[in-house]
Amino acid sequence: MIELPVVPAVEVKRKPDWLRVKLPVGKEYAQVRNLVDTHKLHTICESGNCPNMGECWGAGTATFMILGNICTRSCSFCAVATGRPLAVDAGEPNRVADSVRLMGVKHCVITSVDRDDLKDGGSIIWAETLQAIRRESPETTLETLIPDFKGQWDNLYRVLAERPEVVSHNMETVRRLTRQVRIQAKYDRSLECLKRISEHKLRTKTGIMLGLGETEDDVFEAMDDLVANGVHILTLGQYLQPTKNHHPVVDWIHPDQFAKYKEVGLAKGLKYVESGPLVRSSYHAEKHLFDLSLIG
Repeated sequence: MIELPVVPAVEVKRKPDWLRVKLPVGKEYAQVRNLVDTHKLHTICESGNCPNMGECWGAGTATFMILGNICTRSCSFCAVATGRPLAVDAGEPNRVADSVRLMGVKHCVITSVDRDDLKDGGSIIWAETLQAIRRESPETTLETLIPDFKGQWDNLYRVLAERPEVVSHNMETVRRLTRQVRIQAKYDRSLECLKRISEHKLRTKTGIMLGLGETEDDVFEAMDDLVANGVHILTLGQYLQPTKNHHPVVDWIHPDQFAKYKEVGLAKGLKYVESGPLVRSSYHAEKHLFDLSLIG
């Protein structure tokens, strides 16, 4: 009889107290909920299970996700559905713009799924959405959280030509973990994307999740890479596992460590660092609109 090896049980780490999130409630939240449903909009707040949805929607703001809610990539951290996306909706830019106007949004964040199935990577809808918002709400400032467009830089430039006030592309994790966390992405391609954004004299922003198994030195290396490629703004937040089928949480990062990373990032040359357990890419996004002189 063959004796099978004993597999040790994996300890499930309890979520610490500093990660408690308030449930979304209130009149303002309900109004935003109604607008999103009425206009058939996709928000990363919902699709990404964002822990700040209650706070942000309660303040009457939301991050809009365009080009559908099915992604062509299968990153191990992300709650957005993976599969074959639906056809591009030509009416989406105007619907988003109408909602921004109705909500009275002062600073609007737009993101999207990856559309590697499209020759233009979705960049035409991206540009049309920004144009529609500018037309309907000329006082609204814009932030775009864009994909890497598979390194097809003409598609990137189509978005940059609209001159949004902030352009963000998330690294998501450190170099050492990129292959297992972002299966179809490349660390250096993302750095190249950020470099090209910065070269267009636009506020350049990225985000990294912590708790995926990175070391302190990994984070410091990433910060050096970001500074070297012209990034101005960095967000650091705790990774939360969407389902049991996603990448596990390896560590819960203490708020004191987040504070240390902020201090180190600023010392290395980043202009603004938003660092904390519940920080996400668009959290307090309006605060990232600061002194124009930072980009020369």
